[in-house]
Amino acid sequence: MKGMERMTDKELMLKGELYIPANDPQLAKDCARSRRITRLFNATTEADLDTREELIRELFGGTGEHFYIEPPFRCDYGSNIYIGENFYTNFDCIILDVCEVHIGDNVMFGPRVCVYTAGHPIDPGVRTEALEFGKPVTIGNNVWVGGNVVINPGLTIGDNVVIGSGSVVTRDIPDGVVAAGNPCRVLRKVTEEDRKYWEAEREKYDQTMNG
Repeated sequence: MKGMERMTDKELMLKGELYIPANDPQLAKDCARSRRITRLFNATTEADLDTREELIRELFGGTGEHFYIEPPFRCDYGSNIYIGENFYTNFDCIILDVCEVHIGDNVMFGPRVCVYTAGHPIDPGVRTEALEFGKPVTIGNNVWVGGNVVINPGLTIGDNVVIGSGSVVTRDIPDGVVAAGNPCRVLRKVTEEDRKYWEAEREKYDQTMNG
């Protein structure tokens, strides 16, 4: 279309527009970089914690001071992933970061959590031309995502949220709720009774440990 600004496929990708990955040499380099770093990361042992941290800081667009990622971990580029303070993910996390993924503070992922920003056209004719697109994902603070959860492109999960295991998140999730299911839906709010119950359980633990 006349008058449209000429852009690289990488620029189109980051804007959430249709693009073809194979057309952009820079994307090929970025992908090769990600594969190299994740290969090295996934080959580390429990004795290599400092190396793991260094590799993730090199891979991601930004990190908090403290985080822990359990190998194996996979991503598309890594440079579009931003994690806050005290991020934790269990085994087999996959983040397809063709667009930015922003994860807040004190976020926990169970095993095999998948965060997808990548999408493909519904029309089969356009889809078979290797065109694809992405939409960013944002996860707020103090979020617990259970095992085997899938978070789809273009979504926002609010603060203080619990996502039940096995959920497929297909719409935004508001602050302060427990949500679960396929498709994932809000089950109830996180309440004052929840806080009182879990603080009492913590106090019991403290008493057991301290006598």
